[in-house]
Amino acid sequence: MSNDRKSRRNFLQAAGVSLALPMLESVPTLAREHATPVAQRLVCIGTYLGFHQQAFYPASSGFDYETSELLKPIDHLRQEFTVFSGLDHRAGNGHGNWSTFLAGQKNNKITLDQIAAPQISHNSRFESLQISAGKVSRPMNFTKSGIALPMIERPSVLYKKLFSSPDDRQRLDYLLDSGQSALDSVKDQAKRLQRRVSKQDQQKLEEYFSALRDVEQRVLKQRENLASPVARVDYELPEYDPIAPTLMLECENIMYDLMALALQTDSSRVITMNIGGLGQVFTLDGRTLRAGYHALSHHGNDKDKIRDLVRVELEHIRSFASFLEQLQQKTDANNQPLLDSTLVLLGTGMGDSSRHSNRNLPTLVAGGGFKHGQHLSFDPKDDSALLGDLYITMLQQLGLETDTFSNAKNNLNQHLI
Repeated sequence: MSNDRKSRRNFLQAAGVSLALPMLESVPTLAREHATPVAQRLVCIGTYLGFHQQAFYPASSGFDYETSELLKPIDHLRQEFTVFSGLDHRAGNGHGNWSTFLAGQKNNKITLDQIAAPQISHNSRFESLQISAGKVSRPMNFTKSGIALPMIERPSVLYKKLFSSPDDRQRLDYLLDSGQSALDSVKDQAKRLQRRVSKQDQQKLEEYFSALRDVEQRVLKQRENLASPVARVDYELPEYDPIAPTLMLECENIMYDLMALALQTDSSRVITMNIGGLGQVFTLDGRTLRAGYHALSHHGNDKDKIRDLVRVELEHIRSFASFLEQLQQKTDANNQPLLDSTLVLLGTGMGDSSRHSNRNLPTLVAGGGFKHGQHLSFDPKDDSALLGDLYITMLQQLGLETDTFSNAKNNLNQHLI
C-alpha cells in the first residue's frame, strides 16, 4: 500500500475486527496538498421501472417551479438538487434497453461509474461498489470490455465486505448473533483516539460510531425477518418464481445507510444501486396494493393503478431523501458535508414503463457543487440536449478531462456551473 494511501486509510483493530474510520482532519493527508476537483465522489441510483412522469416532473421549469407530487418528500432539500426532463440517450425502447441508463445509446458499453472509478476511487479500498435492492432483471454496470458487473444483493454481505476482512467474518457473525457491537471490541482504542483528535474529529467519530451501531441493528432486524417462518398456503406455485421479496423497500433503506457509511469511511468513492421492480405486492400504511409493482407500472392509464404506483415511488423518494440527509450530516476530512463533494444521480433507463418507452427519462442530480434548486426542461424531440451531455458535465465536475459520452458531444455546464 502506498504511503499516500496509508495516510488516508485508518483503522481500529482488535480481537479479529478491523473498523475503517472516517477521514479525520487531525490525520495528515498527503492528497490534500494537491488541488482537488469540486466533486470527488459519484453515486448512481437507477430504478428499473422508472417514475410516473406526470407525478415526477414539475409543471413549470426554472428555479421557481411548483413541487410535483413525487418531489414533495424531498422538497426541503430543493437547493441541493436539480430536476431534469426531456433527456435520454436516443436508445431503443423496451426493457431490453434499460441497461443503456449509464451506458449511453447502446447496451454493453462502459458505464458512467466505470469511467469515473479508476480516476477518482483508485486510492479507496474498493474502486467501485455495485449494489441492488430487490431482484433485478437487467445489469446496470459494464466494464470497458462490455462485461456486466455483478451486484451485491444482501445488506449483510455488503456490511461484511465494507467492514471486515475475510478473516474477520466469523468473528463479526458471532458479534451480531450475540447482540454485541463490533465497536465493543475496539472500545478502548476508540476512547484513546477520541482524546487525541480535535473537537471536530471527536464529533465526527461519534456520528460515525452511532451510525455504525444503527446499521448493525438494521442488519440484525433484516436477518431476523428473513429467518421468520413462512405461512403455508394451499396454492401451487408456477415452475418459475418471478416475485422479488416484499422486503425490498426495507432492504433499500439499509443499503442507503451502508452506502453513506462507505462514503464516510472512504471505502469507495463510486457506488451504484440498482432498484429492482418485479411482481412483489407491497403493503403500505396497512393497505395491500391492488397489484404487483411491475403490473402497476404497466397501468394502461388506470387511475387506481397509477395511484398505487405513485405510492410505491414515493417510498423510493423518501428513502432517497433520507440518504441525502445523511450525506448532509456526515462530513469529509475537511469537515465539509459529504453532499457538497458527492455527485448523486437518481434516474432510470425507462421513461414510461406502461408504454415501454425509453424516451424522456426522469432524472435528478444532487450535490457535487452544482448550481441547484431548479428544474431544467428540454424538448425530448430536440437532439440538442441528451442525457449524455449531463454525464459529460458530471465527469468534468469530477475532474475528468472529457468532452464526449456515447452519442453526446456537448455538456450542460452553462446550466449547472
